[in-house]
Amino acid sequence: MLLALRGRDAQVIAQLLTRQGHECEVCDSPDGLAQALAVGGGTALITEESLGDANRSGLSAWIARQPAWSDFPFILLATKRSGRRGPEALRTLAALGNVVVLERPIHGETLSSAVSSALRVRRRQYEARRRLDELQAAEEAMRNLNATLESRILARTAELSEANNHLMQEIAERERAQAALVQSQKMEAVGRLTGGIAHDFNNLLTVILGNLDMIQRRTEEERLLRQARLAAEAAERAAKLTHQLLAFSRTQRLRLRPVDLNALILGMNDLMIRTIGPQVRIETRLSPEDPWAMADENQLELAILNLAINARDAMPDGGVLTLETARLSAADAELAAGDYGVIRVADTGTGVPRHLISKIFDPFFTTKPIGKGTGLGLSQVFGIARQSGGTVTIDTEEGAGAQFSIWLPLAVPAPVGAGHAVEAPLSSQGQGRILVIDDDTAVRQFIVECLEMLGYQVSQASDGEAGLASLGDDPPDLLIVDYAMPGMNGVEVIQKVRLKAPRLPIILATGYADMDAVDKVVDQGGLLRKPFRINALQTAVREALQPPVDAD
Repeated sequence: MLLALRGRDAQVIAQLLTRQGHECEVCDSPDGLAQALAVGGGTALITEESLGDANRSGLSAWIARQPAWSDFPFILLATKRSGRRGPEALRTLAALGNVVVLERPIHGETLSSAVSSALRVRRRQYEARRRLDELQAAEEAMRNLNATLESRILARTAELSEANNHLMQEIAERERAQAALVQSQKMEAVGRLTGGIAHDFNNLLTVILGNLDMIQRRTEEERLLRQARLAAEAAERAAKLTHQLLAFSRTQRLRLRPVDLNALILGMNDLMIRTIGPQVRIETRLSPEDPWAMADENQLELAILNLAINARDAMPDGGVLTLETARLSAADAELAAGDYGVIRVADTGTGVPRHLISKIFDPFFTTKPIGKGTGLGLSQVFGIARQSGGTVTIDTEEGAGAQFSIWLPLAVPAPVGAGHAVEAPLSSQGQGRILVIDDDTAVRQFIVECLEMLGYQVSQASDGEAGLASLGDDPPDLLIVDYAMPGMNGVEVIQKVRLKAPRLPIILATGYADMDAVDKVVDQGGLLRKPFRINALQTAVREALQPPVDAD
């Protein structure tokens, strides 16, 4: 900045400094200089006479307001004089502060050197300011660091604690999964054992029920008929037990039929009392609308029993277990619109915590201690309901009990006496040759005797190899084969028979399992489930020997 108010001094000095590479701004008064300094600059060159009697208040104010790091350099071009400066001139120099006095006349190089020195001093001041700012910033950061150190330590400690808790949860989850796997393997082994036991029981019950059937058909003595009926009823209950064992082993598919829900609940009364124990009071509320639903009766009984056992475990000090039936319209998003038969199992126990409700139907999830529960009960209930075309819902509040509702599609009631019809007398009108293959001598003998009484020509074999050998070149009109046999099971026998006689009708008698392999060789119409009665055998044989209807 140039403040030279006499003649052409400002223009001459500006031209000189501009040639030296400096940028100059000419000011017209001390206040104008103050305004230019406020904008910014490196140094100010002032002629002494420009200050004179001029108003310097603005310039003095700007100089006084400089920050601590700033000491703006001034160059004063003084008029050469013979004596000392007067007091006013000295006060002017003192007011400028950082000032270099050059007496005129002055050489251009001297002036340029003085300007360069002043600019260098100003740059050093700016550098000092920058470093000072950095130090202040570092100091502020250090203060903030010290102020937040404790909180950051606490936050980091919390993060480490959370990570450690997460790790411990993962370890616990892995241990739980490992224990669940061991438990699952144990249950699978128990299931296989149970299925094998059920198979043997079904063979025994086939013989028992069949021969009791024979006795009822061949005698008219009232006392003997009554005893045979009582024995048959006991055998039927035993057959139901074997179906439950097979359901436990999870080896048979659902057989959906119309089921009277009220009758089902009433029929389970004795089983419930024995299973639940005396500490829990059982209440039954049956719907007056008499709801029927499509379900597998044995599997549905198992589902209700699972829910009842869970309810009992939720009431260690006793309580009330309520079994209720109802006919309701769909209220669940997973169900199609319409009416459903509903079975409710409610308790007054501990209830289910809200955060666990979404997990209770997951396989292997259980809140019981290891070894006390498999985590499969509720998932099995859910699976049975979904396979039946319905679902399971829960209404619970922690500490106030739980209510599970099994929703099943409504069904038309079965005709009165369906499934318990009076046994028709044996007819001797059967025609055709039948081969029976079964490794159980008593079962095989019962089937052979029944078929012979029905008028069929029957041959028999005790295993698959013998049966295949007896086919020869003239196969029979029908093959009845057991599923579970040593050496070669029924499915393998059927596969080999198909190679020799692809159009031969076949009935697979099974008291064990509906495996995927069975579906590949026979449909549901070709299955005869053990234990069976004479009427069931007669019906299955007639349907199998019925010639196929040709399509138009």
